[in-house]
Amino acid sequence: MYYFYILLLTVFSTACIAGSGKSLPLESIQLPPNFHIMVFADKIDNARSLTRDERGRVFVGSQTTGNIYALEDIDKDGKADKRWRIASDLYMPNGVAWHKNDLYIAENSRLLRVKNVSQALHKEVGMMGGSIRYHIPNTEEIEILYDRLPNKRHHGWRYIGFSPQGQLFISLGVPCNVCRTRDPVGTISYFDSSFQLLTPFAKGVRNSVGFTWHPQHHTLWFTDNGRDMLGDDIPSDELNHAPKSGLHFGFPYCHEGTVPDPNYGRQKNCKKFTAPAHKLGAHVASLGLRFYTGSQFPKAYQHKLFIAEHGSWNRTEPTGYRIVALTLNKQQQVIKEEIFATGWLDNGQVWGRPVDLLVMPDGALLVSDDYAGVIYRIFYKK
Repeated sequence: MYYFYILLLTVFSTACIAGSGKSLPLESIQLPPNFHIMVFADKIDNARSLTRDERGRVFVGSQTTGNIYALEDIDKDGKADKRWRIASDLYMPNGVAWHKNDLYIAENSRLLRVKNVSQALHKEVGMMGGSIRYHIPNTEEIEILYDRLPNKRHHGWRYIGFSPQGQLFISLGVPCNVCRTRDPVGTISYFDSSFQLLTPFAKGVRNSVGFTWHPQHHTLWFTDNGRDMLGDDIPSDELNHAPKSGLHFGFPYCHEGTVPDPNYGRQKNCKKFTAPAHKLGAHVASLGLRFYTGSQFPKAYQHKLFIAEHGSWNRTEPTGYRIVALTLNKQQQVIKEEIFATGWLDNGQVWGRPVDLLVMPDGALLVSDDYAGVIYRIFYKK
């Protein structure tokens, strides 16, 4: 089954990307010594999930605009020189994943695939209106792999990623603040190799918008946003660890491992559910996360787990709007949390909201920001 799009891709010049109309106060971002931040790409409205190919081309979903972009830093100066719009008019295309030269896109209710993207981005077909236009040969079709995902809009933005074993995982948030649901809603699930069968891996998940696998142990780690309307300080967002399939993480009965839900948890024992590996704080809106596997940062950062906190929307005193770094021991237990980057909340004013993270081939860390409409590059240099 296929859905047809015209895939005529516009590539903008460096000037179009490297300087947006508004000035961002990057000097307010606080980082550890010798770390620096710059804008990798701007004018990407609602920049959300990130993935990349082997050579470092970056793909980003733009949830509210319905677009998918590809970005490339041709001259290796830390700024994207070219931007291709690969697809448009999609419905909530939050999730993107790269696998074996194909780009996978998760809409609200569908999983799509664009084949052979990397080679096709080389094909220049002429000039039009001062901008180079590119065409992806043999990909006028975006393949619909699955079109039966739950279609509720509330928490309906999907996150996807391939496991070390090559299975495509997807998060399926609940369509409510708190309610009972049926599988596959409220899970992180995975597709079979034919993309016809969807199987829950982790249950009792309210709304995960970020997951990853440990680079050595290959076990699943994911963030989960806690429910609202229980006050400023409970429940905490969760960092969860799922070393095997079938674990239940408590929603809607228990929150942050120990807090029974006032409506659904009265007859439940919270100890029967899998407790979070770490409590991140109430309403921080923890989203994308990555283990650092590059070589640019100092050795002390190797395999630290970085988490983007999008920031609160209904807390009396705002919280989040930062990136935290967690240290794990050999038993995969969190033993330390530290603030790595903060400043998007400046004197009570919000000017940016981190969403997703991506480690680049040179070891720099990209950060998408759906509020400012940019992707940052954080790098280490003495």
